[in-house]
Amino acid sequence: MSVLQREAPAAAGRWRPRPSVRKSILLVHVAASVALLGEVWGLVVLNLTATLTGDLGLAGAAYRLMGTLVFAGGIPLSLTALASGVALGLGSHWGLARHTWVFAKLLLLLGVILCGMLLFTPEAMAEAMRASTRGGARPEGRQWGQVAVVSAQLAMLLTATGLSVFRPRGRLRWTRRRS
Repeated sequence: MSVLQREAPAAAGRWRPRPSVRKSILLVHVAASVALLGEVWGLVVLNLTATLTGDLGLAGAAYRLMGTLVFAGGIPLSLTALASGVALGLGSHWGLARHTWVFAKLLLLLGVILCGMLLFTPEAMAEAMRASTRGGARPEGRQWGQVAVVSAQLAMLLTATGLSVFRPRGRLRWTRRRS
């Protein structure tokens, strides 16, 4: 049996990009993921600055800048990393839900996106800081909560990066029977 005959049934039921297309998608994925990691690190630094400073004006400005970073960087980068990662998973032998490290990376990125959507509120914190400059109480507990959210996002992204580098062995149970 020739090489083409052996590979034809596997390739017939699945999308396989040409190597140049796959490498281009991989480049986009790595660039978006690294940029997202840097953006989240910047959010951690800004959050800590806003939380630890005694200058309410600086804290409010830091929270306003965080909102800009999220909309200009975080959202587009996370969606780009998600879309390119799904494309890579579907177009390669790794699959999306075949190997534990690929599936874990997908879940971690979804966790980063959900934390950002549901728990991270820089606009509300900027408004709270404006209110505290007019005599209101400083939102101390909420500030540390915001630091915890972006720190958890950073930990998830670092874990996903480690999974990409080390690629631990193991397949998910529901795929073992088919292979």
